[in-house]
Amino acid sequence: MGRARITAAIRGWFAARDFVEVETPALQVSPGNEAHLHAFATEAVGIAGERAPLFLRTSPEFAAKKLLAAGEPRMFELARVWRNRERGPLHHPEFTLLEWYRAGQPYDTLMTDCAALLALAAEAAGAKTISFRDQDADPFAEPERVTLAEAFERFASVNLLATVEADGATDREGLIAAAKGQGIRIADDDTWADVFSRVLVEKIEPNLGRGRATILCEYPVSEAALARPTAADPRVAERFELYACGVELANCFGELTDPAEQRRRFEVEMAEKVRVYGERYPIDEDFLAALGSMPEASGGALGLDRLVMLVTGARHIEQVLWAPVADA
Repeated sequence: MGRARITAAIRGWFAARDFVEVETPALQVSPGNEAHLHAFATEAVGIAGERAPLFLRTSPEFAAKKLLAAGEPRMFELARVWRNRERGPLHHPEFTLLEWYRAGQPYDTLMTDCAALLALAAEAAGAKTISFRDQDADPFAEPERVTLAEAFERFASVNLLATVEADGATDREGLIAAAKGQGIRIADDDTWADVFSRVLVEKIEPNLGRGRATILCEYPVSEAALARPTAADPRVAERFELYACGVELANCFGELTDPAEQRRRFEVEMAEKVRVYGERYPIDEDFLAALGSMPEASGGALGLDRLVMLVTGARHIEQVLWAPVADA
């Protein structure tokens, strides 16, 4: 019942702010173009037996941005999404993303939204504090804001931005040297992104959201495939993530609206996917066309199941799902 109360409270919160609830299609021509996201593939079969590949969405993002381009200024969706190769206490192959968009609003507005939604969920569940594993946090406290550069310096003694050029290019050897100095395991074929992720997971994330939630912001542009660069520093992007008790809850962007740059980033991501996994996903040409007429906007995605876990005291994601998918 806790999940139902939280879902109802979220719908009421958005309705009170003049958001429209949308329902975008789960079947897509492209499931997304990030190298390490894995989709479920299917196909459409026509009357004459002709076949066309389709995918279950990993996010409603592409469809939602088409609606922004069509003129919808504020929208949200409680979207069922699917991701392959993900299973564990915090991961399930089918889960729910709360995704919302604000046309004409800066991405800082989403930081306020995230704090409000965390408090709203705790209130709906009757939780005074939240906890996961060995960490606790006050869901009603103002989240702290920490940049990636500050977090890498504070928790890993790594000067992250010293390895990022003004054009977004990254210094693999520089980051490897810094990470090795902090005892991070390095493989011969690790990319800059691999090392970045390992430092983030091993050194940074366990320290986030202790006592109160953390907003981790200003990701390097190479780690923000759909976000625009900040005005103050082109090395970093308008991307932040919300953490509580060491758990990532939300991922939010000031949205990139340059179709040519977005295509370039997708091609880089798909080249990496081919290199690592031997496959690639098609690019949604309609999505890129829509970007050309999309207004400046900010958008966020919050894992509803994880949010319910934290505010109800669950220890495994399957404890807050109505009917989990059987494990293989």
